[in-house]
Amino acid sequence: MDTSARFERLAREPFITVDPGGLRTNRRGGKLREIASRRELLNLLVRRDLQARYRDSFLGFLWTVIRPIIQFLMYFIVLGQFLRAAQGIDQFAIYLFSGLTLFAFFSDMVFGSTGSIIGNAGLVKKIYLPREIFPLASIGGAAFMFVVQLGILLLAAVLFKALPAPAEMLWFFPSVGLILVYGVAIGLLLSALNVYLRDIQYLTEVVMMLAMWASPIVYSWQMVTDAINRLSLPSWVLEIYAANPITIGVLGFHRAFWGAGTLADYPPNLGLRMLIAGLIGLVLLWIAQRVFTRLQGNFAQEL
Repeated sequence: MDTSARFERLAREPFITVDPGGLRTNRRGGKLREIASRRELLNLLVRRDLQARYRDSFLGFLWTVIRPIIQFLMYFIVLGQFLRAAQGIDQFAIYLFSGLTLFAFFSDMVFGSTGSIIGNAGLVKKIYLPREIFPLASIGGAAFMFVVQLGILLLAAVLFKALPAPAEMLWFFPSVGLILVYGVAIGLLLSALNVYLRDIQYLTEVVMMLAMWASPIVYSWQMVTDAINRLSLPSWVLEIYAANPITIGVLGFHRAFWGAGTLADYPPNLGLRMLIAGLIGLVLLWIAQRVFTRLQGNFAQEL
């Protein structure tokens, strides 16, 4: 290649100013436009993460189907049959699988994002690109896994004739949107904090385990209300439980796929609760992005 021609081409390129927060100051759209301009790289990172999950595996991507089915069977047999949880919930198999599917999406987003910066330390230290692209790539991989499991759930709901009316299935969209907003926000925040404090990834495992059992996945909303009434606890305890965005998202997902549910199986004003949780999630997402931007300046040094 002609060296002089390359230098002339570089000389015609405008200077790009990057402020201390990592924003390109002479481009409209800020980080969103910068990430959108790297969408091809984002797609490559998503595919690389998916391929790396089952590299050198004989079954390969079949594990995306095998894993959720084995997990479902374990909970269905142990909790549903041995511990009799299925007796209080009609169509318990679909109820359980729908809750596990949505929570697995949230869990995969958070776990993948938390270690994404450290896992791409080589790229972070060598070249400039928007650091948010790494947790977003992990979230893209989690979305692919979710789509696969969603297909299995839909097929199972059809076979068991458990689907509700078509209008009820529209709850799918706000439920997934709510979980996605909180997954991205928490993923961005933890991915940055994990660079400075590596214990974050281990703490996340504990918190996610607690979050699963604090959500109505293997038990119903009606069981929670009955337990609170039986223990004579104040009503605000139930309100705190219902304020959990994962709880609200799972309940909305149940309404989309579990046709055996009645109004008693959901808290009142579920749509309003979901709207309020979504607005709070958007504020949390903005805060998480600002914290990420503040912390990313020293990523290379910490890694």
